Amino acid sequence: MKIMLPLAVATLGAAIALPTLAQESVDQKVYLSPFAGYQLFDDKRDLSETGTFGFGLEYRFQPNWAAEVVYSRADADRKHNAGSSDFEELRLDGLYYIGNFNEAWNPYLAAGAGHADFGGSIPDPQTAGTDHDETRVNVGGGVRYNVSDSISLRADIREFHGIDESTFDTVASLGISVGFGRSTTPPAPEDSDNDGVPDTRDQCPGTAAGVSVDANGCERDGDDDGVVDSRDQCPNTPMGAEVNSRGCELDSDNDGIVNSKDRCPNTSAGATVDEAGCEGIEETIETIELSVKFPTESAVIGNTYDDEIRRVADFMNEYPETSVEIAGHSDSLGEAGYNQQLSQQRAQAVADRLIDALGIDSDRVRAVGYGEAEPMASNETAAGRAQNRRVEARIQVRR
Repeated sequence: MKIMLPLAVATLGAAIALPTLAQESVDQKVYLSPFAGYQLFDDKRDLSETGTFGFGLEYRFQPNWAAEVVYSRADADRKHNAGSSDFEELRLDGLYYIGNFNEAWNPYLAAGAGHADFGGSIPDPQTAGTDHDETRVNVGGGVRYNVSDSISLRADIREFHGIDESTFDTVASLGISVGFGRSTTPPAPEDSDNDGVPDTRDQCPGTAAGVSVDANGCERDGDDDGVVDSRDQCPNTPMGAEVNSRGCELDSDNDGIVNSKDRCPNTSAGATVDEAGCEGIEETIETIELSVKFPTESAVIGNTYDDEIRRVADFMNEYPETSVEIAGHSDSLGEAGYNQQLSQQRAQAVADRLIDALGIDSDRVRAVGYGEAEPMASNETAAGRAQNRRVEARIQVRR
């Protein structure tokens, strides 16, 4: 029956061979853990509390999971009779680590089962029956403190249940562990273009060094014109505007007025034009401020303000030679580029109602977003900012 020590020696030999295997994977580590403790035996055993010692061979095959073979022994005196008992046990435990592998403190829960041998010197033949082999199961936990990558301290407490005679024993122990194998920290994912997005997610793998990229590893395009910021010479073009390879709006008739603002897109070469791209001089003869309120960060109005917008339609119907610029304005809160785009969308929403619902010819209507560029009051106060968030109808006539 004295098979415990040979098995323990075999286990120690395995500890020498396993580290090489463990080093093949960053998710594995092996610990050799000698320990000393204190064991309290169930009263049924007639054994005094005693010191115990042994060692464990732990295989941590996942960051949170490990299996451990443990050999322990003790020399306990009889509590009520003369003599002593040489106790030996070999068991297999499973451990679940609660914390991260690389943290200094690694608490864990444990459970397992093993085979124990209670034997020894017994002068009184009447107590010989207390010497026997039995199966014990255990539950408990502990904590590992990582001093370094290879050295750690360990505290453990277990409650053992002897199945054969329904006994309950308790063991508390302290030990030191020597670790073999590499850290479970996975290597950093490869990022060939050093843009901060790993190759496995990088949809634009050849971005230039130092450029700002989005979550997909592609260069940013702040104004959504199809030209990335690093090559965009006109970074705040209006939404939907046609641009060239430099990100600047097109000027199809080369009159110096970009298409989105050119009300006369086919002027003859060399002609002198005004800011609307038309020959002659366009003069604003009337400005009508419209009381149109938009939801926050929205350009949707529906037919709610048709009566207000009809003031512009009535004027234009009375003076058919006129045209109108619907001018959208914002306060200075937020980014200038966003404010310009939002003011353009709101101006366009009013222009669309003027054309679609109120019947004004689209050739006589254009929408221009000025963003925060033309304040009519101070942006330092709430009242001033409210005044600056406005839509105007600029009635114009060409002389």
